[in-house]
Amino acid sequence: MGKQKIINTNWNSNLAYVVGLITTDGCLSSDGRHIDITSKDPDLLETAMDCLEIKIKIGKKSDGKTSKIYHRIQIGSISFYNWLVTLGLTPRKSLTLGPLKIPDTYFLDFLRGHFDGDGTYRIYKDYLHKNCQRIYSSFLSGSLEHIIWLQGKIQFLLDISGIIIPDKRVWELKYAKKESLVLIPAMYHNSAVPCLRRKRDKIEFILPRW
Repeated sequence: MGKQKIINTNWNSNLAYVVGLITTDGCLSSDGRHIDITSKDPDLLETAMDCLEIKIKIGKKSDGKTSKIYHRIQIGSISFYNWLVTLGLTPRKSLTLGPLKIPDTYFLDFLRGHFDGDGTYRIYKDYLHKNCQRIYSSFLSGSLEHIIWLQGKIQFLLDISGIIIPDKRVWELKYAKKESLVLIPAMYHNSAVPCLRRKRDKIEFILPRW
């Protein structure tokens, strides 16, 4: 049995960000002890470890269907595992995930982790107005109950509603240009917040042009 990781579960911005990542890119093992976080970007895993003040070897794994390689860390901590369960996370959560117990104070940090895990932004040419662009930011989940909860929390805190649409085997919570201009700065509320830097740099390059 490996040494247990001691993780501080007093709420703060960094912890909330990692909870968002675990919600999207994480998995609670059925052994009641291990939490896996998987990403195609190893920098994201380094950021998660920095936030939790732990150091774990980053491994690699295949998705089993293609030749794509993903990066992975496995956290061994019964106390952290049990704390995540009290928030509403469970093993095999992708289709059964519901509301989570996230304090409003740290919800936007949680949301940024969620966005870095399964969030997207898209830019389209507006063919009706040639000098304009259509811009959308989105959150994805296999659970409709979870995506409805996410929409409600964002509406309560930021007064923007978005729309929920089915997207293949997942649900998409989508925000158009006007609401994205509220949402994106709220998530990246200062320059020092933990995030997937590559994604943030691309967004910040585009944002002044909106």
